[in-house]
Amino acid sequence: MTAFDPSDITIMIVDDELSVRQSLEAWFQDDGYSMLTAENAAEALKKLQEHQIDIILLDIKMPGMDGLALQDRIREFNKDVIIIIITAFATVDTAVRALKAGAFDYTTKPVDPDELSHLVRNAVDRIRLERENTALRESIDSLQFVDNIIGDSPEMQRVLEMVRTVAPTDSTVLILGESGTGKELIARAIHMNSPRKYFPIIPVNCGAIPESLMESELFGHEKGAFTGAQYRRKGKFEMARGGSLFLDEIGTLGMKSQVDLLRVLEDREFHRVGGERSVKADFRLICATNTDLEEAVKKAMFREDLYYRINVFTIHLPPLRDRRTDIPLLARHFLQEHATAMNRDINSISDEAMDVLRAYEWPGNVRELENAIERAVVINKSGTITPDDLPLQMSGTPAPQDADGDGSLADVERRHIKRMLDENNWNISRTAELLHIDRATLYNKIEKYGLKRPE
Repeated sequence: MTAFDPSDITIMIVDDELSVRQSLEAWFQDDGYSMLTAENAAEALKKLQEHQIDIILLDIKMPGMDGLALQDRIREFNKDVIIIIITAFATVDTAVRALKAGAFDYTTKPVDPDELSHLVRNAVDRIRLERENTALRESIDSLQFVDNIIGDSPEMQRVLEMVRTVAPTDSTVLILGESGTGKELIARAIHMNSPRKYFPIIPVNCGAIPESLMESELFGHEKGAFTGAQYRRKGKFEMARGGSLFLDEIGTLGMKSQVDLLRVLEDREFHRVGGERSVKADFRLICATNTDLEEAVKKAMFREDLYYRINVFTIHLPPLRDRRTDIPLLARHFLQEHATAMNRDINSISDEAMDVLRAYEWPGNVRELENAIERAVVINKSGTITPDDLPLQMSGTPAPQDADGDGSLADVERRHIKRMLDENNWNISRTAELLHIDRATLYNKIEKYGLKRPE
């Protein structure tokens, strides 16, 4: 635990005996605490108004207003100060009454300095935890959007305004956009601006999990539920309790998993695999996909009832080619990020290189831009990114189409994936990493577009 500087803690001793005040003041001053003393209730109340006091060592037996009455007065205007009662053996029952009224602890006279020091250290630990929690909450409260959401184009400003609108609610959100547009960043922005921000956001890449494992992944399982289940395991539904569940690539979810998800959304409870006890589902659902769910519904590949359940509030993320004014901002951000990470002294992008970046169509969107800047940082020798540092297809000359290319978005994606595979000698892991997708999704794309490794 992080220790406080004792001088950050102010202790006030309230006791009508001068010898007690002097001895305790000297004892705790030696420990480094800031000290105040008062011989009666009136003086104590006056000093409470003049100083920020953290801990009060309060004697019960005093002339005039006694310790119990003084404690009640203090609680009327300061509920945060910690009060430790000092009492004689004969009045321990009175100390118990003080505890019920909100005192932190008590000790008896004659005072054992070591025992009292232990109580004060416990009180300091409580103050430290409360201050750390307050600082954490203030830090979280100051968050508006995660760092990597960059863009002042009208298109992105509309997206961020939609985030501000929906975040404070508990509505389900569907984020639509091409691969690489930053759907997960928007999901995290929604979560971090919601009342659930103090709890986790749990991401699930639906396209990366085989259908046979999806049930256990979402619901969790009990020990012995199936072969190899050697212990109880919480699923994503349970891990997201109090927070948000982010289902990325929800369009790839199998039909059985769609039924399971729909049932949980309707009943707000579920059972672990192999379990009999019902578990409450308390999470906000945020989904994302780059597929046309309406078309998938028409083709009976996505349940219509689930589609309407998740399509409560829709955010369309524009592709990078539709917000070209954000390209310089993003490029400079990625340059600073990767140059710092690689300890490279590269701090600018030439006007010619920036013109190339603006002119390119960016089929891989923001993710492809980041990869291009990262590559440029690796190979640059001059300290300024030039067109020679950028991938060849960005030179300003349109990439040649395949003989069967039709110029459609799917065709652009197919050619981009094929080029990345060829450049990486069909290393699936490396290509998937550069595309910022998982291996399963890349294999699906290869099969979808009928791509074949050159002989």
